[in-house]
Amino acid sequence: MSAVYRESGLGSQPNLAQAHLPSCSSDLVRPWSLYTSGQRWTYLALLFVMSTSNYFDRNVLSVLLEPIKREFRVSDTMLGLLSGLCFSVFYVLAGIPVARWADRGNRRTIVTLALATWSATTMFCGLAQRFWQLALARVGVGIGESGAIAPAQSLIADYFPPEQRAVALGAFDAAGTAGYLLGVAIGGFVAANYGWRNVFLLAGAPGLLVALVVRFCLPEPRMRVALASRTAGREGVAEALSILWRKHSYLYAVASSIVYWFFAYGVLIFIPSFLVRVLGVPLARASLLYGSVAAVASVVGAVGGGWLADQLGRRDVRWLAWFPALTYTLATPAFGFAFALNSFSSFLILAFVGMLLLTAGSPPVFAATHAICGSRRRATAIAILFFSATLAGGGLGPLATGALSDTLRRVYGNTGLGYALCAATALLPVSAILLHAMARRMPSDIEQ
Repeated sequence: MSAVYRESGLGSQPNLAQAHLPSCSSDLVRPWSLYTSGQRWTYLALLFVMSTSNYFDRNVLSVLLEPIKREFRVSDTMLGLLSGLCFSVFYVLAGIPVARWADRGNRRTIVTLALATWSATTMFCGLAQRFWQLALARVGVGIGESGAIAPAQSLIADYFPPEQRAVALGAFDAAGTAGYLLGVAIGGFVAANYGWRNVFLLAGAPGLLVALVVRFCLPEPRMRVALASRTAGREGVAEALSILWRKHSYLYAVASSIVYWFFAYGVLIFIPSFLVRVLGVPLARASLLYGSVAAVASVVGAVGGGWLADQLGRRDVRWLAWFPALTYTLATPAFGFAFALNSFSSFLILAFVGMLLLTAGSPPVFAATHAICGSRRRATAIAILFFSATLAGGGLGPLATGALSDTLRRVYGNTGLGYALCAATALLPVSAILLHAMARRMPSDIEQ
């Protein structure tokens, strides 16, 4: 029993190592015991590459919005629709069935098929000659990428023991920012010199090769430990959803993630446009400098935040929710001033601080979800959290930001986009409040 739990009057509560134990007592073999430390990190590195491809293909669109706007002569609202709902709706619709498959079946196969699908459809984006064709190709990217994050996190939870999961998830989560920032840096350079269609072709092609590597090099623990038949096979979809619905801390995690991703998707997708349109920075220079600064901040933040959350979680598992609540709160003024000061140098400094804090808080949220969801519904729980956040945040965030920008532009001109991004920062404290509520309910929801 941790001293923190004793002092808080909560009685005997599970610590971080206990929080992730399978809920079925017959599961005597822990899957992470099958692998050495070197093997675990090798498999994580492969999943990192897969996830980097995922986020590269998903987010490279952000740096291409301006040339797409000029060619197809569409509004910011239509750009928000293209980068939001066209992707997110089908991403979510396909995601839940895929997650249930991941809780029972071969996750390596799922990841391989998903990777090949989104890579091919990303290349189709580069062949689009009409705006509706581009939107349809983005639907295909959304369907393919629905099979990435939840199965991959489920595999990581089997590769790593509980007390190392936050740092492992932090390293994996850094792929999201790495993919986004590589898309900004490489995509901006290629778009400026060779056109936006070639960016999509370049983004999708490597994923087809990575899919082959994943298929032949990534192990599926269930092929050595029959977890699927002893755990997930005993629980149907309705029962899994019912159990998750009764876990109040899980519901707070979903709500917090929706608000967080509404900010993240709605703001990050328009940062290159903000730098070009409001601050007057050339696209290639904006992509290179912002991409480089934010890449360092994101990698340090995700890995460092995951490591620190693991240390704090050993004392009290509620730190997995308290820690991101703190970082989101501190990130709020950093982003607010970044969009308000109208200085590129100030923006780079404040964006570094904001991205560092933002990415430090994300991995512990997923680790906390693994602590409370139970092993039989791990992929389903992550999928619901991630896909709900993607549908509401990824689908509506860019659309709302684009619509607000169009509205403010009528009064303030190009500066209206900066005001819209600045207003969006008010969402981060709301996400922090929900995480505090999650922490209060975690001890009663943890499955041992």
